[in-house]
Amino acid sequence: MKHLIIPDTQVKEGVSTDHLRYAGLYAAEKKPEVIVHIGDHWDLPSLSAYDVGKKSAEGRRYSKDIEAGNAGMDAFMAPIKAEQKRQRRNKKTVWKPRMVFCIGNHEYRIVRACEEDAKYDGIISYDDFNLDSYGWEVKPFLEVTVIDGVAYSHYFTSGVMGRPVSSARAMVTKKMMSCVMGHVQDRDIAYARRGDGTSVTGLFAGIFYPHDEDYLNPQTNASWRGLWMLHEVVDGAFDELPVSLSYLTKKYKGL
Repeated sequence: MKHLIIPDTQVKEGVSTDHLRYAGLYAAEKKPEVIVHIGDHWDLPSLSAYDVGKKSAEGRRYSKDIEAGNAGMDAFMAPIKAEQKRQRRNKKTVWKPRMVFCIGNHEYRIVRACEEDAKYDGIISYDDFNLDSYGWEVKPFLEVTVIDGVAYSHYFTSGVMGRPVSSARAMVTKKMMSCVMGHVQDRDIAYARRGDGTSVTGLFAGIFYPHDEDYLNPQTNASWRGLWMLHEVVDGAFDELPVSLSYLTKKYKGL
């Protein structure tokens, strides 16, 4: 059993989506049984509460945010659909991975906007993402989904305040099961064993986008960027393979 993990992609107007096409080509080539997008695909800067009234927020439009994210999802899905079409044409067994999308805090901005200002209620919603039409199972923000013994969520919480766990070590120690999350800008991994000897792994998956963030500095923008393929997933145990954005670019650029 193979799981392909896509960490935060944070698509917004004006950024490249070539990397998402590369991810789709990689998925179509490797054919994992499960694809998990860990959330924060739609960046939704128009709904950000961090820079309201500042110059950086000028010109933002919700419709443009949705269009950009949907175009990015189209770029990812196109190679997958093309491979499925090829298999049907050749009368082969059609690869149909289970696809799970974990709502991230950036998508959750829609819920917060509706809660804070009633005029948005019924006007903006998750339906604008069209995730069902792509074939994704959509999991609510911070709902934990367990697949083959691996727990997935945009992030895992710690303490009564519900803040994100601080490290992969803290996550695997607190949860005592294999867990994969996004949200944090860089990758981190930790290993442990339960009392029965079962191996468990905690994975911070990093990010998967080529652009730098304006709110970060040159050092914090230097995060690892890529996907993860989990091989031999059985009862929470797996062999993880990092697949860097630079590798994908070299392999698929121009195809």
